Amino acid sequence: MTPAEALQSLSLPMFAAPMFLVSGPDLVVEACKAGIVGAFPTPNCRTVEGLKRWMEEITGRLAEAQAEDPARRVAPWAANLVVHSTNSRLPEDLELIIQYRAPIVITALGSPKRVVTNVHSYGGLVFADVNSVSLARKAASTGVDGLVLVCAGAGGHTGDLCHFAFVEEVRRFWDGYIALAGGIATGNAVRACKILGADFAYVGTSFIATEESLADPQHRQLLTECSAQDLVVTKAFTGANANMLRPSIEAQGINPDDLIDKKAKMNFTGQKDMEAKPWKGIWSAGQGVGAIDGTLSVRDLVARFESEYAQFV
Repeated sequence: MTPAEALQSLSLPMFAAPMFLVSGPDLVVEACKAGIVGAFPTPNCRTVEGLKRWMEEITGRLAEAQAEDPARRVAPWAANLVVHSTNSRLPEDLELIIQYRAPIVITALGSPKRVVTNVHSYGGLVFADVNSVSLARKAASTGVDGLVLVCAGAGGHTGDLCHFAFVEEVRRFWDGYIALAGGIATGNAVRACKILGADFAYVGTSFIATEESLADPQHRQLLTECSAQDLVVTKAFTGANANMLRPSIEAQGINPDDLIDKKAKMNFTGQKDMEAKPWKGIWSAGQGVGAIDGTLSVRDLVARFESEYAQFV
């Protein structure tokens, strides 16, 4: 099947969103085997050689799963590419994406323009991660196939608009794919995304707590103890608004209230010379964190979403 055809046969209209230092081959493969799109950020591999190994592993394991059970709905995988100027490895990562023909490429933190032609050349799809209507318009003009609308409540880098307003405004000029992100933690919420006019739910925080994630065990445990009121939105770590867990900030000896007016220099590949670095020790979560009460396998988590979703179909 082409990537577009594969998206029409998902077991659930959902992406396991790519998460920095969390999403790895095990999470991606198990998500795809469960019938939803599994995704990972290419910077999770600290070297180009490591990224090559990951892509070999992901494509190989998924091919084996499909061969073992031809009737299984193995979903396409997605590579998340940071296109911001601070990502000096962008050309090398893009070259590997083309070599391994990533079915879906999700661009983030910049214009997808330079990626679109390359990915379309082998039949892949490009989704652009955006957090405002103006950025959605700009991304749409580059020829992307889909938009990931990052709404208020999303974990890590977040947006300001609520889901209702964001989808409504974008649908006025865009009839391509929409994946909706922000606080989606149940099958009920996935169904709500469809009702609002989106094609897919983009779910991150719930997958941090899975057995297959690369998250620090303390991060996983903290998710089960926190709710939306434990989140802090700050630009202090990467220069962009991000939802971070207050207890993890405090554990680094930082008063979250002191971060209100602070803004770091824009850098999405790691801040140099910082004692407390974002994502490592200071952890993110979305507003759906209150729905997490334990650790599940990816397979069981997707099954739970499916069961909840089925009640409203």
